[in-house]
Amino acid sequence: MKYISEFRDGKLAKKLAMAITQEADPARLYHLMEFCGGHTHAIFRYGVQDLVPGNVTYVHGPGCPVCVLPVRRLDDAVELALTEGVILTTYGDMMRVPGTRQKSLIKAKAEGADIRMVYSTQDSLQIARDNPDRQVLFFAIGFETTTPPTAVAILQAQAEGLKNFTVFCNHVLTPPAIAHIVQAPAEPGEDPVRIDGFLGPSHVSSVIGWAPYEPAARNFRKPIVIAGFEPLDVMQSTLMLIRQINAGRHEVENQYTRVVTRGGNEKAQALVARVLELRDEFEWRGLGTVPESALKIREAFADFDAEKRFAVTPKQSREVKSCECPAILRGVKKPVDCKLFGTVCTPENPMGACMVSSEGACAAYWTYGRKRAAAQTQKEKAA
Repeated sequence: MKYISEFRDGKLAKKLAMAITQEADPARLYHLMEFCGGHTHAIFRYGVQDLVPGNVTYVHGPGCPVCVLPVRRLDDAVELALTEGVILTTYGDMMRVPGTRQKSLIKAKAEGADIRMVYSTQDSLQIARDNPDRQVLFFAIGFETTTPPTAVAILQAQAEGLKNFTVFCNHVLTPPAIAHIVQAPAEPGEDPVRIDGFLGPSHVSSVIGWAPYEPAARNFRKPIVIAGFEPLDVMQSTLMLIRQINAGRHEVENQYTRVVTRGGNEKAQALVARVLELRDEFEWRGLGTVPESALKIREAFADFDAEKRFAVTPKQSREVKSCECPAILRGVKKPVDCKLFGTVCTPENPMGACMVSSEGACAAYWTYGRKRAAAQTQKEKAA
């Protein structure tokens, strides 16, 4: 199968592993943050960490849009869903993420809220067409990858005169997050996160290109390699980062050339810019408030902005006690460092977003079974 089996070839993996071992200086450590949750899953699914030398370490980053959404925004969505006459629609990963007091959208649905999982914004528009007497609210999440469909949906709703369709916009941006990670001070009681380079987002970069990462690479002297999601993509990108680090370079390089260009998808960017604009700041789970790191709906499309149509009550939101998802998203801790992982927190009973999402680090550790032994040991100790 073109562009799939070629990037899972065992012989090529051995050659790349040998090249990485030869070029990685045994006298130094290499801490490489994979920003995307998709990279994390590829590393664990194919055992990439075991193919590279021990002084090359992958640090899990905040590249899971479901995971980085703060509890407060999820609590707001639950409140909106419980509003009389509202149909809330969203992507599947959001349904089981626990909010304050472990209240999730799926639990709100069990209490009678009309919450529907959709596969696209077009599904939400169709629900609005089919239910003209109801308010249909699309809970929009995601990085730059999912912003064009949201923009298109709002434009379509305006063109069709759909008065019962709104968007609760929670789209976040990756370049500001990378800049924030490398310059944010350590939290009290935590050691600073060491990052020598980044495996840059791939699907995101297919939309925005790789040029937006150049200021972060230049200003913070951290090499960034835009990496594909297959195991050989990750390994080749690792080799490219090691070569940059050894040479003292800090540039943006593009390994994912079969998909990503420097300028990205300019038509998609224009659509997004027409409908959405920067927020002054936005809260990320684990990272705190990050300036100019999210999007909101422009005033010209205010009729389709759920935050303006509906009043949301200010509330005290909080993480599930003892859940280390925020520290995992900062790269400070790994899932096995969390007391809940594999004990009370499992895919069947998730305590945090990192276990729920298909891109979450905890889900990767659990799904591919590589850390279940450690989790079982923790469970036995707890017993």
